[in-house]
Amino acid sequence: MPQRPARTLLEKLIRDRNLTFDECAEALDRLAYDSGEPGTLSTRHLQRLVAGRRPNGSPLGPIRPATARLLERFFERDISALLRPPDLPASDNSAVELQHLVQLSGRVDASVIHLLRGQLNSIRRLDRQFGAIVTHDEVKAKIKQVRHLRTHSLRPDTRASLATVESELCTLAGWQALDLGNPQQAWGHYEDAKAAAREIPDPNWLVHATAEQSVVLLDLDHPTAAVDLVGTLDLPRAMKLAPSIRSWCFAALGEAHAAVGDERASLTSFDLADKYLSTPETTGPYVALDAIHLARWRGHALARLGKREAPAVLEAALADLDPTFVRAAAGLRIDLAVVHCSLNEPDRASSHAREAASVAAEIGSTRQVKRALAFV
Repeated sequence: MPQRPARTLLEKLIRDRNLTFDECAEALDRLAYDSGEPGTLSTRHLQRLVAGRRPNGSPLGPIRPATARLLERFFERDISALLRPPDLPASDNSAVELQHLVQLSGRVDASVIHLLRGQLNSIRRLDRQFGAIVTHDEVKAKIKQVRHLRTHSLRPDTRASLATVESELCTLAGWQALDLGNPQQAWGHYEDAKAAAREIPDPNWLVHATAEQSVVLLDLDHPTAAVDLVGTLDLPRAMKLAPSIRSWCFAALGEAHAAVGDERASLTSFDLADKYLSTPETTGPYVALDAIHLARWRGHALARLGKREAPAVLEAALADLDPTFVRAAAGLRIDLAVVHCSLNEPDRASSHAREAASVAAEIGSTRQVKRALAFV
């Protein structure tokens, strides 16, 4: 018996994925739980949406925003398109979809921004403990979602608020791509972060994204270019920057100078980073920087420079580091391997490198595995 035509695009997509309504409802519930969305869908509710009408034949009426977001994320289609016949002409689709996206973006308020930022913080927490292998796809999906809202928003203040979330999502995606061994993708994500940041009146986001991008140049073994890139930020005169961001940028500059081999400039930059170190502002870009993180960053530079005090600084940072920063701990052990190798202590270097490689492999950190294997 031939299958009847799909009544809505939603029904067609469920069929295309070879899902039953029960299986689709379960998958949507899992996505809602994993992403912190309050929207859920029972099988009966899903069947009504697929039909495009209520059981009595009347129109569906408004769809709850949380339910709409869930369906849009799962099927990567706008809700208005999902609930229309699948063969509606493209020209009609385009106009209706644009109208819907503008209306949808117009509903973004402070509570929505707060929810998106909370989701970002949850993803970031998972990333630092379990690595990009667990969270990278989710970050990319969230970028797409936030960008849709920003580019269709008409209010400058709303666009700026969404841009703060988008820029930080893109810098996180850039760092993840680099960690997964994809420097070209990382560079693109940082360019997207800077593009979003240019919609924000506050300069902290653009400065932060630019300084983070310098790490890609270091990984490509272009340390002078990294110094030049951070140098464009003119940190000594950037008085509008938050202290935590200025501290973070000076530390990034110190790392770049160490990679060049300029010991004096590197240590001076780290001294300035220490001078401006403060509790990160709740309204600015997120940076994981406190006395312990700054110490491990300085230790990394000291190891590059072959300084005698490097082992003590690195060991202290490793002992004090929050254990949820798994990737950071692996990096510290690799820096210790570098130091012990330079001190002609191959057994200790190999021990740190093996442990770092094991942890890095578990979290999918291609970048750290490659660094560690040089000392195993």
